[in-house]
Amino acid sequence: MDVSILILNYNTCGLTMDCIRSVYDSVTNYSYEIILIDNNSRDHSVESISKEFPDVLLIANSENVGFARGNNQGMEAASGRYVLLLNSDTVVRKDTLETMVSFMDSRPDLGASGCKVILPDGSLDKACKRGFPTPSASFYYAFGFSKLFPDRPRFNGYQLGYLDPDLDYPVDCLVGAFMLVRRATIEQVGGLDEEFFMYGEDLDWCFRIKEAGWGIYYYPQTSIVHLKGGSARRRPFKIVYEFHRAMILFHRKHYSKRYNSMINGAVYAGVGVKFTLSLVRNMLKSSRVVSSPAQSLADSGEAGPRNETNAEVRL
Repeated sequence: MDVSILILNYNTCGLTMDCIRSVYDSVTNYSYEIILIDNNSRDHSVESISKEFPDVLLIANSENVGFARGNNQGMEAASGRYVLLLNSDTVVRKDTLETMVSFMDSRPDLGASGCKVILPDGSLDKACKRGFPTPSASFYYAFGFSKLFPDRPRFNGYQLGYLDPDLDYPVDCLVGAFMLVRRATIEQVGGLDEEFFMYGEDLDWCFRIKEAGWGIYYYPQTSIVHLKGGSARRRPFKIVYEFHRAMILFHRKHYSKRYNSMINGAVYAGVGVKFTLSLVRNMLKSSRVVSSPAQSLADSGEAGPRNETNAEVRL
């Protein structure tokens, strides 16, 4: 088997089935298997997906084990030379598998690679090529310096906005929505860190891959579409909490020993302030939802799977 494609599902049956269809529509000479990990969905995903796609290997969890642990379960069952993490809210192009596997075969020095990730409006999903969130890079990003000076490398160390998204080059990290990883690399560095529940696990994995001496590459000669939901929606508390908890985990694991207590304290305080502001914004959005029946319908989930956000896909 050349590629084991891991798709994590949680109450996103429609999106997941569209994603699987796009994989089956691929034009490739490489062999692949699809492994679906369901995190105890309540929308009849297991029944619907197993009926329409009997060849998909389905792992049905009795509880929501999170993004990292779920994908690790898939890796244990995988038999491919490569493992592809693929979000359920993505659509791959017909040439995506062929292009990316061929590229990885030509570069045995690389541990992981990612393609260009496009949002539904045609813009770039900036998470598909990133630098590591060092304290300075995180500061410039969080306080808007990266937007004020988009062409200055010093202020764009995280999202790498100064680099042309149509060119290929090595990067620090990719996005878990599409990450092609070599089996030998996984055997060396291990799977995703399960202390991260739904955010930060891709950053941590890339950090360990590079630390082990493998290269990581952004290769935009093909692309996928990432069907993220509307950013104006109110986020459940768990999503906001896990996002900021991941920031603390990543810094504590990889950077806390490199910096003095003053810088570490500033980082943790900054995350705390950002967490508080995010909760306040959530409350304001909640008040607007109450006054808007249409938005209330969307937040209830009754507007259909296309309204689900990327965070909810991972939950």
